[in-house]
Amino acid sequence: MTDLPRTPAPQNPPEEAIAPTAPLLVDWQHLPARGAKLAAFGGALGSAVPFAVASVFLSRLADFGTPWLIAPVVGLLGAAFGAWLAVKRHRRTLWKLDEQGFALQRGRWWQTESRVPISRVQHLDLKRGPLERAFKLATLVIHTAGTKMAAVSVSGLDGEDAERLRDRLARQLDHDDDAL
Repeated sequence: MTDLPRTPAPQNPPEEAIAPTAPLLVDWQHLPARGAKLAAFGGALGSAVPFAVASVFLSRLADFGTPWLIAPVVGLLGAAFGAWLAVKRHRRTLWKLDEQGFALQRGRWWQTESRVPISRVQHLDLKRGPLERAFKLATLVIHTAGTKMAAVSVSGLDGEDAERLRDRLARQLDHDDDAL
């Protein structure tokens, strides 16, 4: 679990408490390890069905055995492959929050890094499905101004970290809007 600054917020915070004065996380943070199980489950479901369906068509096309025996075996292999790939992807997802905004880095071979400047943030959402709630995880959606990547979504965040990130980005956004 990532340790973000944890300070209890007063009921009616003074004006200086709203300004982003707490230290920001400038180092890259990993997603929590417990989220790998949920990622593996999603990867397995997402791969098993396409692998099984493709094996049915290929076995019919090649007239190789009965598709009803091949499809479950190939579906299980596809599920194992999808789970393995999803766990690897989960472990290679990093995020950080600094003065410029939020950054997200994914991948090892095909790396992508997304940066959302504070000035582009429109609003923030937290999503928690039933499985995410069971694992105490959340998905943070950062909606941006623009049309190309109108939102950046980070699933598998620790629930408390996601709430603090949302609140921190919102405070920074409010503070920057007041300065304009």
